[in-house]
Amino acid sequence: MDDVLDYSVPGPLTGFDGVDHAVLQSIPVEAVAICRLASGLIIQPRDAHALDLPRERFDENQIRPVVRLIEALLMLEPTPLQIAREPSRRVIGTCRHFAVMSCALLRHRGVASRVRCGFATYFQPGRGVDHWITEYWSESETRWVRIDSEILGQSVLDHPEDLQPGQFLSGGEAWTLFRDGHLDAATYGVHGTDNWGPAEIRGNAIKDLAALNKVETLPWDEWGRMTASYDGETGSEYDELLDTVAAICDQDDITAIAELYARNELRVPPELLV
Repeated sequence: MDDVLDYSVPGPLTGFDGVDHAVLQSIPVEAVAICRLASGLIIQPRDAHALDLPRERFDENQIRPVVRLIEALLMLEPTPLQIAREPSRRVIGTCRHFAVMSCALLRHRGVASRVRCGFATYFQPGRGVDHWITEYWSESETRWVRIDSEILGQSVLDHPEDLQPGQFLSGGEAWTLFRDGHLDAATYGVHGTDNWGPAEIRGNAIKDLAALNKVETLPWDEWGRMTASYDGETGSEYDELLDTVAAICDQDDITAIAELYARNELRVPPELLV
């Protein structure tokens, strides 16, 4: 791994500083086993609603740093993280939280990993649904393996531990397909909302660039010209910038990824790192 971005060590949102070592000491060492822990620690808001949990608990899905997710978990049940919680004692979070928890635990074990923001094509036929996953570097296969921790053990896919091409598209991959005329942007967006179309793909491409720089924002965070894009106020120049973002992320040249992210309009502002 290049020293510019070492994916085997924590970023600003994936560290465990201050967490009791006893909580972490029995974390598995194998990548898929590590990722399986997330489903016993996190619960989606829709499932939490069915449990009639207190309204204030739903603010948990606003938590960005993993260390604060761990604090919330331990307040609910002070046991090591390898122990699956009852659903009511899991922290409430989105797909992003499943992905970032898996990434943090993988990095804790020295496994190079990163969160990806994009679209899953396996939830709704013919649609790309806003989604976040994790990928880790397999030394034996010399490739990045994409894994959807949220659906491990479920029947959504046969092999969510090794997503195949086309099952998940990063924001940049979806953008390139859209620009090349191979993707209908109207079918890509956020489930349960009216937020579908090119602006959603642009937003996820920017968020994916940040995640590749080890900054895993919340799905609804906005910065730079994202808000203007969502409001339909950007034009061809911004789309050309997105072409560059998509191309550099696809090349996976981490020096170029870091240099691009250094641009002020692309970099996550400090207030979104807490």
